[in-house]
Amino acid sequence: MDAVPRLPSDAVHRLAALRAAYRDLQPRVAAGAPWELAADSGSGPESSWGPLEVLAHLGEMLPYWLGEYERIVEAHREPGDGVPFGRNTGDIVRQAILDRDRTVPLRELFDRIDVGIGRWVTRLAAAAPGEPALVGLHPRLGEMTAGALVDRMILGHLEEHRAQLETILAAR
Repeated sequence: MDAVPRLPSDAVHRLAALRAAYRDLQPRVAAGAPWELAADSGSGPESSWGPLEVLAHLGEMLPYWLGEYERIVEAHREPGDGVPFGRNTGDIVRQAILDRDRTVPLRELFDRIDVGIGRWVTRLAAAAPGEPALVGLHPRLGEMTAGALVDRMILGHLEEHRAQLETILAAR
C-alpha cells in the first residue's frame, strides 16, 4: 500500500464539477434576490448565513487557502516539522472581508468563486508528485498535509456550502 499522501485522485474533476454546480446556482440565487444580510455575520454557526454571506466567504476563502497551500509547498517540510499556516473562524481579517464583501453584487461574488476554483484547478493539475505529502501546522487542527488541506479546506468546504445554498433556496 502506498503510504505517501496524495491529492485526492479526483480533485481536479471534483473541482470542475463544483465549478459547474456554482455556475448553475447563480441564476437560481439571483432569482431569489433581494437577499437580506444576516443579522450576525460573525464566526458563529455558518448555517445562519444567507447566500450573500456564503458567497462572500467562498470568494475570500479560495484565494486565501491557495496561498496557504503554496506556503506549505514552498516550505517543503516533512512530518514533525510542519510550517505554521491557516487561521481559525474568528480571524479578524476573515471577518472584515466577509462583512465588506457580503454587500458586493451577486454576479461579482459568483465571478470571484469561478475564478478562485479555476485557479485551484490550474494549480492542482500542475502539482508535483511530492507536494501532497508536505506538511503544515494548523493552529487548531495540528499537523496537516497539503493534500489534506485540499480535501478539507477546499473540496469539502465547497461541497458543504453548495449544499447549504441548495437548502436556502429550497426553503425560499
